Amino acid sequence: MTIHTCEALRACGPPLFTSSKLTPQRSRNCKFSVQNCIIDPNKSRKLVLEVKQKLEKEHSGLPVGKNGRDDENMILWFLKDRRFSVEEAVAKLTKAIRWRQEFGVSDLSEDAVKRIAETGKSYVHDFLDVNDRSVLIVVASKHLPAVHDRLENEKLCVFLIEKALSKLPAGKEQILGIFDLRGFGTENADLSFLTFLFDVFYYYYPKRLGEVLFVEAPFVFKPIWQVAKPLVKSYASLVKFCSVETVRKEYFTEETIPVNFRD
Repeated sequence: MTIHTCEALRACGPPLFTSSKLTPQRSRNCKFSVQNCIIDPNKSRKLVLEVKQKLEKEHSGLPVGKNGRDDENMILWFLKDRRFSVEEAVAKLTKAIRWRQEFGVSDLSEDAVKRIAETGKSYVHDFLDVNDRSVLIVVASKHLPAVHDRLENEKLCVFLIEKALSKLPAGKEQILGIFDLRGFGTENADLSFLTFLFDVFYYYYPKRLGEVLFVEAPFVFKPIWQVAKPLVKSYASLVKFCSVETVRKEYFTEETIPVNFRD
């Protein structure tokens, strides 16, 4: 399966999960990609400070520092995601910061996820793709929900998202996800984890997922995807089914192709 970037994700318009409350107003002048919403720098700075002050006043118990309530880069990103609505940005930031604290994101490390990572089910590729995006690879045939601990899977997922984002070069803000579906069977199906993955991106890492490729999906996967599509809602429009050959030729150079996609 491949997740292909859609205009809804890259535009400053509708959020990935739509609601009548968040219907976009085209009066705002936006270009593709959340970072390219056009707004006067002075105004955006004013809005960042307004959000920062509201968080301090209304949610003083939230942590501070990187990815905390006073992290201005994080505040600006969520403002862009919420089309510069202060109230919506505060609400989404509050939820995200609390989740990071409760989930223990800052405590995740190579050692903390070592056992589950050794299964080889998922990893961050050493090289960027041709669009200078970090690459997160999932080997679906190695994901065994009946065997592996759910919380360990979730911790590995979040740790790898953090790792992928840390590898992004300056000016790049989205990652590429690749699901290698060769050898996929019903024992690898896990709708709850798939929902967790996309919920994490929507609520806590908005607009960070640029594209997802589902590679060489077998016939058995198709009905499972039909059940999964409504669960991931608008993220389904990012999906692109493709071949190994497409991955090699369109997303990497000969030197940077992931090992499991080489001849």
